[in-house]
Amino acid sequence: MNATEVLRIVDSLHREKNIEKEIVFVAIESALVSAARKHFGEDADIEFIIERDSGQIAGRCGQEELDYEEVIGRIGAQTAKQVIIQKVREAERDAQIDEFNEIINDVVTGTVHRNEGRVTTVTLGSVEAILPRSEQIPGESHQPNERIRALVTEVKAQGSRVKVVLSRTRPVFVQRLFESEIPEIADGVITINAISREPGYRSKVAVSSIDSKVDCVGACVGVRGNRIKMVIDELAGERIDIVRFDEDPLQMIPNALQPAEVDEVILCQMMGRAIVLVREDQLSLAIGKRGQNVRLASKLCTWDIEIMTQGELEQQIDRAVQGFCKLQGVDEELANRLVGEGYLSYDDLSVIEPSDLMTMGNLTEEQVDAIVEQADVLAQEAEIREAEEKRARKTAAAIASAEAKQAEAEKQALAQAAAKAAEDEAADSTGSAGLPESTGDGAGVEPVTPSE
Repeated sequence: MNATEVLRIVDSLHREKNIEKEIVFVAIESALVSAARKHFGEDADIEFIIERDSGQIAGRCGQEELDYEEVIGRIGAQTAKQVIIQKVREAERDAQIDEFNEIINDVVTGTVHRNEGRVTTVTLGSVEAILPRSEQIPGESHQPNERIRALVTEVKAQGSRVKVVLSRTRPVFVQRLFESEIPEIADGVITINAISREPGYRSKVAVSSIDSKVDCVGACVGVRGNRIKMVIDELAGERIDIVRFDEDPLQMIPNALQPAEVDEVILCQMMGRAIVLVREDQLSLAIGKRGQNVRLASKLCTWDIEIMTQGELEQQIDRAVQGFCKLQGVDEELANRLVGEGYLSYDDLSVIEPSDLMTMGNLTEEQVDAIVEQADVLAQEAEIREAEEKRARKTAAAIASAEAKQAEAEKQALAQAAAKAAEDEAADSTGSAGLPESTGDGAGVEPVTPSE
């Protein structure tokens, strides 16, 4: 391997494998050192240097100069070649790791190669990435040779190969799709301020505009919904709510709860809780199916949102004041102050900051500890009662269901018996039709006259 051949190998690997030339030079130098140590010993002070411009190789062992061709001749060209190949593969892997590290949290397009158990393998150029089932949108299935877009979430070395993990469930994936489909976002005119998501079901996206002439929500939806439709199609029909972002939680929370109409928002700063009052006819819409709407709104606004009607709030306040007054060391004034800060249950008191309670009630640390301890006990008792009531309701429902089934079965049995009786009566009537009426004394029977 002369100087010209070294430069040719370096240039070839640089172009074919996309490896930096310096990485290839270092790999060859390292390979020569590793190969030489097989002859001189692992502890030998060996160094090889390749001139980057000329390709000339100079080596030494301690103070003694080494002829690299002689070294390779001693240890065998095949061994040196194997070491060089290994080092180059490692360099190629490291180059790929660097390449994919630069695009973490970016969307890539690949081709589905195969499905193995709970993992889908996706080809990204010369690298095979994996899309775990946990990172796939629920209900989705991917077929071989299908084109797929996904987010790069993790890159790491796995032996001589690169392991790239993809995802289609992260909120960032939705953000990247918006950036690719909506030019105003890519240009920075519209900003995505927050995203909350339950993959495959629903996402909420809060947006704002730095240009008052640009309607941030309308621009994201597009003419007749053409822009948002592209994103929804990519997300397998997932519903997307686009809301206007506002730094004021009194404005942001109603926006996040759309399409429900909000009457009032009460912020409880110490608890990080927002009590949202709605009309009775808006209650189920604000909460959403299985609590999805309020859950996503809470994530979007970073507030613990509780939905209730005015009547429910008044009931909770009365119940909380009465309950807190039962605690030794809590008077009615302190109870009202606690409720005013959003503490509405014994569970809430169990997580209150002791310093806050000391300030609110002008209490000592010992008094606060005693109050919190009482609240813990009562909260556990309330939890036990609730569990027992839940079991009782479940048992009562099961009994009612069994009784209803039994009643239905009896009803069906009676109906079948009545139908059978009707059928028998009809059969008897049909069997006697057209026959002479019997009198019991031979009446109606014409006598037989003997033939003459």
